Amino acid sequence: MIHMEQVNYSYQKTPVLNQVTLHESEPIISAIWGRNGAGKTTMMSLLAGHNRPDSGTVQIMGQDPYNNLAAQEHLCYIQENHPLGKNWTVSDMVQMGQYFHPQWNQDLAERLIDVFELPTKKKIIKFSKGMKTAAQIILGLASNAKITILDEPTNGLDAEKRKFFYNALLESYEDNPRLILISSHHIEEIQPLCESLIVLQAGEVLLNQPMEEIREKGVLLTGGIDDINRVTAGVKVIESSQMGSTVKVMIDEPYSKMWKDIAHSQGLSIEKATLQDYLVNRTRNQEGVKP
Repeated sequence: MIHMEQVNYSYQKTPVLNQVTLHESEPIISAIWGRNGAGKTTMMSLLAGHNRPDSGTVQIMGQDPYNNLAAQEHLCYIQENHPLGKNWTVSDMVQMGQYFHPQWNQDLAERLIDVFELPTKKKIIKFSKGMKTAAQIILGLASNAKITILDEPTNGLDAEKRKFFYNALLESYEDNPRLILISSHHIEEIQPLCESLIVLQAGEVLLNQPMEEIREKGVLLTGGIDDINRVTAGVKVIESSQMGSTVKVMIDEPYSKMWKDIAHSQGLSIEKATLQDYLVNRTRNQEGVKP
């Protein structure tokens, strides 16, 4: 479905992506996560055909998406601040969506307009941030595009509206399985929806694994410094803090029965790190991190 091979891209001679390789051949909902500046938006724009890589290969459904109308029929890329016509209403947006997306789901579009309580005759430019985000969500989900890319689709939505979106996303995917890529800082909220996670760091793909594997990573151990040093010898420590003689560390290991048994046998407390904290520490400069 998507194929990126050894892709490099620079912006004004500043490298943004470095040797990025990414393959997805089956319908799946996949999250994209990375710190600001990691290259997420650039990678999505290349997949959407908005830019051409400096080197390497980008293909969508077997075609180069750049300047290719045939490939664009398979694509819907909703940017964080998606450009819509200045005079468009939601009704105009839906009409244009039908024109550009052959698999457009009008019933879903109308239902979501009701769910998000959007006025159909008011110009979108006059919408609040949350209402604009809801309009973009409708365009993305109703497109039914085989490759649907959503960049920070929940920005500006309150907790209730985010829940509406998550439910609509799953319903749309179940009715029409396709490849949906979601870039979001709300990783704790979207991780139950996603089957895989792509993590970018400094323009490179650091991780591309099943979500069920990554969500188990990150073990927090607390105890005396000597006990912690003994237990973590040979293990990757990605965070460490000390208060007096007590040390708390995060190790890059799965939260498992083995580690529970080790902690209990050594008198250490153990808990699971949140996925967000694990990723933040996994992508930081680890130089000097010691228990």
